[in-house]
Amino acid sequence: MEWLDPLVLSRWQFGLTTVYHYLFVPLTIGMATVAAIFQTIWVRTGRVEYLHLTRFFGKIFLINFAMGVVTGIVQEFQFGMNWSDYSRFVGDVFGAPLAFEGLLAFFFEATFIGLWIFGWDKLPRKVHLMCIWFVAIGSILSAYFIIAANAFMQNPVGYEYNPVTNRAELVDIGALLTNPVALAAFPHTIFGALMFAAGVVVSVSAWHLSRGQHMDSMRISLKFGLWGVLVATAGVVISGDQLGLAMYATQPMKMAAAEATYNTVCGKDAAFSLFTLGTPDGKTDLFSIRVPYLLSLLSNHTLDGCVHGINDLNAEYAQKFADTGLTEFNPVLWITYWAFRWMIGLGMLHAFIAVVGLWITRKRAKNPPAKWMWKIAIWSYPLALGANIVGWVFTEMGRQPWIVFSLMTTKDGVSPGVTGVDVLISLIAFTAIYAALAVVEIGLIVRAAKKGPDTSEQPEETASVPSVVY
Repeated sequence: MEWLDPLVLSRWQFGLTTVYHYLFVPLTIGMATVAAIFQTIWVRTGRVEYLHLTRFFGKIFLINFAMGVVTGIVQEFQFGMNWSDYSRFVGDVFGAPLAFEGLLAFFFEATFIGLWIFGWDKLPRKVHLMCIWFVAIGSILSAYFIIAANAFMQNPVGYEYNPVTNRAELVDIGALLTNPVALAAFPHTIFGALMFAAGVVVSVSAWHLSRGQHMDSMRISLKFGLWGVLVATAGVVISGDQLGLAMYATQPMKMAAAEATYNTVCGKDAAFSLFTLGTPDGKTDLFSIRVPYLLSLLSNHTLDGCVHGINDLNAEYAQKFADTGLTEFNPVLWITYWAFRWMIGLGMLHAFIAVVGLWITRKRAKNPPAKWMWKIAIWSYPLALGANIVGWVFTEMGRQPWIVFSLMTTKDGVSPGVTGVDVLISLIAFTAIYAALAVVEIGLIVRAAKKGPDTSEQPEETASVPSVVY
């Protein structure tokens, strides 16, 4: 039965655990930076509101950090469980950045997070401030090493193929860590994480302000969050442009799939469709709204460039990779097409809400925000998270049918000894466990967010340890 195919179920399981894990990753990266910025302003100005904000958003960060660690460990188990042939083939290469992430970045991050938690009343203010910045830097470094490992799957560099062992072996760690795809994807990922964290700050602040609670501190955090969304959006757009260039240079099929372009187009014909309705096979447009030249501009930074089509690339790859036995090398088009647009659309909608929010909360505004405006602000935080998630769906699904582009197909990476029933059982178990963890995680964060900052605390008092138990 197709639904018991180990390959299909293994892909579903890895997709489930990855998406679930990524619910926590961007908030961990972004919220560590938010807490560090608020604490820096407190140390420099002495304004107690920023101490309250540091402790408040620090609690949310700690809850999220703990859950991210748990889900990340489970995700890595699958390399041995369901993808042993893949792990055997790229282990020598893939293991290097993962070792850097675990032994350097995560160890660095975990050490200083402990000092930050327990050092409030024991360390000098500036030393304690340094700890949270090191936590933020460690989380960003951790992201870079993971992205470097993922970039090898998109654009394999720094290796040699050993026909005796049938493995890719690392020969140039520098090339691996400076992979053009990693250098482009890293800032795009970090700015996306900051955008989501800023959105959470906006939503939490709006919830309290709509109820007239903690007005002094929440006004500050609302403005901070709104400007943070806009600054992060600018970074996402600029870095996304560079990532598009790297993507087309290394994986032209992914760009063709993003636009569902079957035939090579140049110049004015290399248009980007904002919205398209087509035939069920996706090969013919029935209705389309297009921007001329934009696809060429995104792919080549020129108005007269050409973008290779799916048909031409399939013909080229069928000859180049004849040993794979595949005749088509394009991913599922409706997923890549719509994931690319949802990524852009959700991100731009969040930025638009931030612009409107800054306008209606400006000092010279004649009328206070209406209740429905507060509700929009409160429920806007999933927009940036959704953009982050569908962006990764596009990145990973757009690479198909390769698990390592040009080196190994996804079907060749699955564990040979695993049956569909085995994977189905673990898939059901993971889904149930993750559902329970989601209830706990959301409950803790919502409870902490609704409680708000403890405004009774003063800098002169002995500081208590930020706790995740309420």
